[in-house]
Amino acid sequence: MLAACGGGDAALKKGREAPLVTVAAVQSARFVERIDAVGTARANEQVTLTAPVTQRIVRLNFDDGAYVSRGQVIAVLETATQNAQLAQANARAKEANQQLQRLEALKSRGFATRSAVDTQVALAGQAAAQAAEARAGIADRVVRAPFGGWVSLRNISAGAVITAGTEIVTVSDVSRIKLDFPVPETLLAQLKPGQPIIAVAAAYPDQPFRGTVDTIDPVLNPQTRAATVRAVLANGDRRLKPGMLLTVAIEAAARTAPAVPELALVGEGENRFVFTVENGKAKRIQVRTGLRQNGMVEIVEGLSAGQRVVTEGVVKIADGQAVRTGGAGNATPKSGGNAAPKAGGKAS
Repeated sequence: MLAACGGGDAALKKGREAPLVTVAAVQSARFVERIDAVGTARANEQVTLTAPVTQRIVRLNFDDGAYVSRGQVIAVLETATQNAQLAQANARAKEANQQLQRLEALKSRGFATRSAVDTQVALAGQAAAQAAEARAGIADRVVRAPFGGWVSLRNISAGAVITAGTEIVTVSDVSRIKLDFPVPETLLAQLKPGQPIIAVAAAYPDQPFRGTVDTIDPVLNPQTRAATVRAVLANGDRRLKPGMLLTVAIEAAARTAPAVPELALVGEGENRFVFTVENGKAKRIQVRTGLRQNGMVEIVEGLSAGQRVVTEGVVKIADGQAVRTGGAGNATPKSGGNAAPKAGGKAS
């Protein structure tokens, strides 16, 4: 019976052994406030060239997806009628100028009136205007690229008769990409031109594209209460295409603050607590938290860098309870020998 009682006391004592916890120093960590959005890629410059008049296509000077330089001829429409009109207008202008010279010579000798000379001046000017109109008509039938870029797929052929407004080709300058995305008005104060952004496309999930904020639309959408922000991304390899959907992350503000692992926090309603170890006992401290990143929680108030808190085993302890510390990150040095078991014995 005595032996049995002795065994029971030992079991009881062992059951009261102080819980083993791991402690670590509060570290300073960098926390970044991010704005996440979804945007649409747009070409740096893009235009759809259309037929200015109804006419037959004589020649097309581009291939599917080819690069065209600024001013390069894209298409030539039939100009036979305009060439004839130009020749006729030039002949009239020449005749009118010759007649004007004769009248001016006669007027200088008193054989022509000023009124006759003025009439002939008007006729010469009219002929010159008709020639200019014919030249403009010819120029309108030569479609040129307004800037350098890559053309879309060709859907028409030489010899076809197209009506005014028919699409000939789309020219896109994609040497850089304009990325438009909405940002709520509550976050606009955190944005400014020149701010770096990181964008990711579904086509290249492992390749982030970096750029900067270029412009913030001064007018908000009254339905969404958001402003459109435009960022510019370099696109030398032309991987990004106009119309792509990209997710955007903006580092709005960065700061260094005390941080603890998420496992070190204990929640009680809206309050958050951590445990420190003082003189072998747990002490609960209320803290105010901020951002959470990479498994760490920002401590806004309640702790400072260098303090040691319980990082593992918080569910086993209470305020004022004796604890044993263990682990490489332990703040309490061992006293030698079987320090942990002795501490447990004293706690019991």
